[in-house]
Amino acid sequence: MTTRIAARTTLTALALACVATLANAQQGKLKVGLMLPFSGTYAALGVAIENGFKLNVEEHGGKLGGREIEYIKVDDESDPAKATDNVNKLIKRDNVDVIIGTVHSGVAMAMAKAAKESGTVLIVPNAGADAVTGPMCAPNIFRSSFSNWQPAYAMGEVAAKQGKKTAMTITWKYAAGDESVAGFKEGFEKGGGKVLKQLTVPFPNVEFQALLTEIAAAKPDAVYSFFAGGGAVKFVKDYAAAGLNKNIPLYGPGFLTDGTLDAQGESAQGMLTTLHYADGLNTPRDNKFRTEYAKMFKLQPDVYAVQGYDAAQMLAIGLGATKGDISKKAEFAAAIEKAKIDSPRGTFTVGKSHNPVQDIYLRKVEGKENKVVNVAVKGLADPARGCRM
Repeated sequence: MTTRIAARTTLTALALACVATLANAQQGKLKVGLMLPFSGTYAALGVAIENGFKLNVEEHGGKLGGREIEYIKVDDESDPAKATDNVNKLIKRDNVDVIIGTVHSGVAMAMAKAAKESGTVLIVPNAGADAVTGPMCAPNIFRSSFSNWQPAYAMGEVAAKQGKKTAMTITWKYAAGDESVAGFKEGFEKGGGKVLKQLTVPFPNVEFQALLTEIAAAKPDAVYSFFAGGGAVKFVKDYAAAGLNKNIPLYGPGFLTDGTLDAQGESAQGMLTTLHYADGLNTPRDNKFRTEYAKMFKLQPDVYAVQGYDAAQMLAIGLGATKGDISKKAEFAAAIEKAKIDSPRGTFTVGKSHNPVQDIYLRKVEGKENKVVNVAVKGLADPARGCRM
């Protein structure tokens, strides 16, 4: 009898020990892989995304879903050729629980493929590659930013409503540029306009003179351009230096002027862009975010910081629903899908393809700000073409 009681006691103790071990493991640190550009053309964008993410984590006391965050950083160098190796290091070597990244659409595509195959949660805080929430969509892949189609389509609608009949487009020849000009063309031609020619330069080439000469000769009513970072600075300055901005208005998604106005200076003044964020929203939510960001980083936030911040918000929502257990993928996804996310940009939801459904603002460059003019398109959802989920 004594032996049986002792055995039962031992088994109970072992069971309790296992439960305690599982509980401790569950409340262990959550490994977050930050795969972002920390060098090259998009370095400032990567830093802003990281800052925004960390600001939200700090607002939660350094924890999300009750779990402390451990960061593992990889500089993706905006190089698609290195993307598969980099993301697999995070997944297979570092055993991260979630990946946050990236800026470059070509790199993001490799990340989405690896995430889809491994089941690792991926939250994309910038790259707008339509395929991420289109053919590559998956229950464990989310985006806190935009699809390339969204701001571009809205700008096409705006240009057509302003009475522009002809346009030319110019971009780097890569996925983001191709999809952006396609979105503009769809919106512009739906409104009665016609795109005369689509010009491209290899990424990250910034020699634009021959194409600017071609634009000057064609004399379209408008030009739509997709560049970001250092390329956006160079293009806007070259466009103004050629005198084209005096007669042919330059339009673009907000990336053309976000985080670049200090360098673009007078060349960017008066430009109209469309994006899901703008300066001068003057809402209590945005004002609080901007104040806290400036206090923590001694910098003014931009759209990239907002997207990083909202990536953390989405992660927190999913983890909150699963009590910190990111392995409960269905519950994690369901919580984000039904959430109304209280973003500095304005409240947004997440569509069936896990892309934000959000207002797109028309903005005008005034001084060093992209001031909101109005809402160009309310609650714009990406068409998520090819998504089967």
